[in-house]
Parts: sequence; C-alpha cells; structure tokens
Amino acid sequence: MFRFATLLFSVAMMSSNIQADVNAGIAERIKKVGNVCIEGVECVLESGTASVVTEVAATPAVAETVNSVEDNYNKSCATCHNAGVAGAPKLGDVTGWTMRIAKGMDALYASGINGLPPAMPAKGMCFSCSDDDLRALVDYMVESVQP
Repeated sequence: MFRFATLLFSVAMMSSNIQADVNAGIAERIKKVGNVCIEGVECVLESGTASVVTEVAATPAVAETVNSVEDNYNKSCATCHNAGVAGAPKLGDVTGWTMRIAKGMDALYASGINGLPPAMPAKGMCFSCSDDDLRALVDYMVESVQP
C-alpha cells in the first residue's frame, strides 16, 4: 500500500510540474511586449519609471488623401457608367443622359447621394465621398455630354 501511495504521489507531482511548464510556456507566449503612451499623459513603463511624452511628430501619422474628381470616377463610378451596367447612363452618351438632365441637376444630385433603387446604392460606390464630392462626380458625368 505504501508503494502505491508513493507512486500516486510521484505521478501527482510530475503532473503538477508538467502543468507548471505548460503555464510558463503560455505566459511566455502572451507576455506584454510594449507600452502605449499617449501625449500629455503620464506613461508608466514596465521598469516602474515614469515619463511624460512631450514631443509629437510635425506631420500627422495618416496623411489625408485628396482625390480628383476623375480619380473618384475611375475608382467608384466607371465600372457601371463605362459599361452601362443595370441601365446606368454611360459617360459621354448624350442619349443616355438627356432625359436625366431634363429632370434637373437637383434630381441628379439626389440620385447620386441617395442612390437609385434597385441598381444604384446610396453614394454609388464612393462610400468615402462627401455629398460635395458626389455633386462634383455628377457634374463631371454631365459635362461629358455637354456640347
């Protein structure tokens, strides 16, 4: 009986050591690798020392990209308006645009901004465009059929 108890105790200790090794391995893989410090806020580093971030880069981290109307057209509108997909008036096609232009520019702007069910979603495919960007796109397409 003593031998069995000794064997059982040994197995339990080995199991405990194995679990400790597994836990140590997991802790190593998920350990903290850095700190994020915010400008103007005290930053406590792992060593326990504190510092305050006072300098900021002169340029923003993400530069704002300004696309031309033609760039926006080529990225967001050309797929449908170059091929006439789902009845979209083609760029430069006077016949396709005549009836739409006759309804007025406000109606064209509204269809660009709000979409034209069932085929054209709101903002067409230019989801990052502002309403002014969309008006400029409509103007660009209308100008393609003006004499």
